[in-house]
Amino acid sequence: MHRRAALALGAGFAATAALRPAGAQAKAELNFLHKWPEPDNIAFFRQVVREFEAANPGVSIKMEAVADDPYKDKIRVVMASGNVPDIFFSWSGEYAGQFVRAGRTLDLTAALAAPEWKDRFAPATLVPFTFEGKVRGVPMNLSAKFLAYNKALFAAAGITAPPATFPELITAMDKLKANNVVPIALGTQAPWAAAHYIGDWNTKLVPNDIRAADYSLAAPEDKLFTHPGYAQALTHFGEFASKGYFNRSPNALTHAIARGTFTAGRAAMFYEETLGFKNYAGTKLAADGWSFFKMPAFPDGAGDQGQITGAPDGFLVSAATKNPKEALAFLNFLTTRANGAAWTKVSGRPSAVQGAITEEVTLPEIAAGIAQLGQATGMALWLDTVIDPRVVGVYLPGMQAVLGGTETPQQVMDKIRAMAIRVKKERG
Repeated sequence: MHRRAALALGAGFAATAALRPAGAQAKAELNFLHKWPEPDNIAFFRQVVREFEAANPGVSIKMEAVADDPYKDKIRVVMASGNVPDIFFSWSGEYAGQFVRAGRTLDLTAALAAPEWKDRFAPATLVPFTFEGKVRGVPMNLSAKFLAYNKALFAAAGITAPPATFPELITAMDKLKANNVVPIALGTQAPWAAAHYIGDWNTKLVPNDIRAADYSLAAPEDKLFTHPGYAQALTHFGEFASKGYFNRSPNALTHAIARGTFTAGRAAMFYEETLGFKNYAGTKLAADGWSFFKMPAFPDGAGDQGQITGAPDGFLVSAATKNPKEALAFLNFLTTRANGAAWTKVSGRPSAVQGAITEEVTLPEIAAGIAQLGQATGMALWLDTVIDPRVVGVYLPGMQAVLGGTETPQQVMDKIRAMAIRVKKERG
């Protein structure tokens, strides 16, 4: 780990009081599972663990790290076995909600209201981890999604300012096409990339209360996913493909390949997470000049035009942990402002800790993106984590089918409604 990051860790360390005397008869053991096994990232966590254990010799932490997609399989197996780690990673929204409903998570509401957590997180970052008024998660990262664009390609096509409304976006894309430039690079071989478009547009086209009731399956069966905004979002998505606003065959391309097309200057825009901005250094895009803007508003949209797609992710504490005090103390130490800044510097991921994101530890574009998220009316959570996984299992391939022209938006929504009704009945 870089020395500067190590010093930052130490800066937050002194405030952590020993939880158990060194000679305590029973040593508290915490199992800690997360999804960042990459060398620099795991080095950060190992140092945090070492320093926490040094200050608390009566506590030991057994850490395991599994990469992103395998993690989903790992946590499923772990939950089924009943051997739930004391502290484990989770995306927010419905992904965390499934563990809450299963009784697997500890209520952290009172703990996070204690003085030692004061002003640690913006209230909006706790909302996606809040269920029935109870906070269940500690945020670690915060990410937002923006349309990054090539300044040189925009200028060559006569586009003088980033589009602020959906009609302006259409006009800009028509100008780019007329200039023989692919407007937007897209790779949906992994369909979550499509979900980010649909999730954002659902938020802008469907009223918040209706969307929340549908996503949580709280709406009556005959009302589930019936708002026309859902089909409208899919219709726009299909039209972007049929009108040539996306590159050819997006379902055959990975997200990384699409990003490569954008950074090589062969497409004018790319829907990108703030974390992805770090990939632009040293590319043709960097030479051309680039910036970003939030997904444009629909002037006649029935939803909330002020939200930005993004979400926090973080950690849950097992309801069955034998050491809740120690688990919360470790998470408190992990998410100090100093450690948040060190994590951002090492991993490139924006910390969810207030005050941790500065241009000293991350790119100015990432800091600016997170600042814009802070001014938004809310976060449109990742669609593939905010809805029940069984409904997502229908929604994602449906998006690909609309993109490929093999199914209509109405056919897809009919399938989604059928699955939503089925899951609602199974939940009772």
